[in-house]
Amino acid sequence: MGCNNCGTTKDGKPAGCKSNGGCSTGGCNRMNTYDWLRNLPLPDADTSCKIIEISFNKGTRKDFFRNTTLHLFEKGDLVSVEGVSGFDVGEVSLTGEIVRLQMKKRNAREDNPEMKKILRIASDRDIDLMRQNKAREPEAVIRSRAIARRLNLDMKISQVEMQADGRKATFFYIADGRVDFRELIKVYASEFKVKVEMRQIGARQEAGKVGGIGSCGRELCCSTWLTDFKSVNTAAARYQNLSINQAKLSGQCGRLKCCLNYELDTYLDALQHFPDNCDTIQVAKGNAFLIKKDIFKNLMWYTLPDSTKQYPLTIERVKKIKSLNHQGVIPEELEAVEVTSSKPKEVEPEFVDVVGQITLRSLEKADKKKRQQQQQNRGQGQRPQQPQQRKHGSGGGQQQRQGGGQGQQNRQGQQPNKGQQQQPNPNRNQPNRNPKGPGQQGK
Repeated sequence: MGCNNCGTTKDGKPAGCKSNGGCSTGGCNRMNTYDWLRNLPLPDADTSCKIIEISFNKGTRKDFFRNTTLHLFEKGDLVSVEGVSGFDVGEVSLTGEIVRLQMKKRNAREDNPEMKKILRIASDRDIDLMRQNKAREPEAVIRSRAIARRLNLDMKISQVEMQADGRKATFFYIADGRVDFRELIKVYASEFKVKVEMRQIGARQEAGKVGGIGSCGRELCCSTWLTDFKSVNTAAARYQNLSINQAKLSGQCGRLKCCLNYELDTYLDALQHFPDNCDTIQVAKGNAFLIKKDIFKNLMWYTLPDSTKQYPLTIERVKKIKSLNHQGVIPEELEAVEVTSSKPKEVEPEFVDVVGQITLRSLEKADKKKRQQQQQNRGQGQRPQQPQQRKHGSGGGQQQRQGGGQGQQNRQGQQPNKGQQQQPNPNRNQPNRNPKGPGQQGK
């Protein structure tokens, strides 16, 4: 489960914590443990813990190794350790006093003589050889599955883990029953030219190795922190008033979700206050059947045979009805309580006729702007025609200018008398006389 430092920036580039291959927060590795004893002062060299926890294959497998060298390893260092007939390369995940707590948790002894040792810091040659052998794993999974199918074995090869030097391969498989794979090991050894180790795992372990995102939106618990898998049954869902829907209650492994057990103890403690043997109670209308128990409101919901309505009853009322039934008394009614919601009730808006009251000003402004542009275009289209009319004939243009006075008199004669007649402006109708133009010849 990555930390915030591993997120991307605004430009889409990975930010990173710049720890040179090792996460400074310990969140980029599976099954990681936070070293909360890291800042404590170092004890004596004689009493300090010489055991180091090493993780392999991105944290899917961890083991303890003895540090016989004089080198002090830090979290995130790649080291070469003893393997089967060779060496293996892993990453340091824990050092110091917290390793003793992890060993105690896993029932491992610090003085175990069979504990393997750390050889050295991984060299470039070791890392290159490890990468070459790790690149063989996907092809090995496909070929091993085909061989198992050819031998008619009822098993599924889930993962193949190669040792760093390529001398050993561990085949993780899933099977419902016992599988006789003696012939299969011989075929695998001749096919891959390695020492073969078969290891059976369950469906939950396979999901932890593959990884993924759960329905909650977070990484799978089995691939990040969950190590012990407890049995889960449908009774856990019934105690928590969950509908028995196999699709919703199953995880990616096909089994019931492990998170059903997380809050089960809390529900069981809360259900101790509810009365037992109250699945049916008798009232005048018939037998009332228990539907569910609400531990948050301390209510018990019942239904009657003649209706589908659910009646919430308090715990005290149910106990009283049950005691009356033991005495042979049948009460008249259930006396259901009223359940009020703490959420504010949303007021639905009433329908109002607003026809003619709303004006779309944005559309009116757009229409007005469009009209103004059309008028401007019309004006620009008529202006270039005026000089063309003047160019048609110089004599004709002069005659029109000379006859302007007569046309003005005719227009004045046609206007009706309104009090006083307007005196014509002599300068208004005077022709433009350009001494250099054609009008000079007419003069």
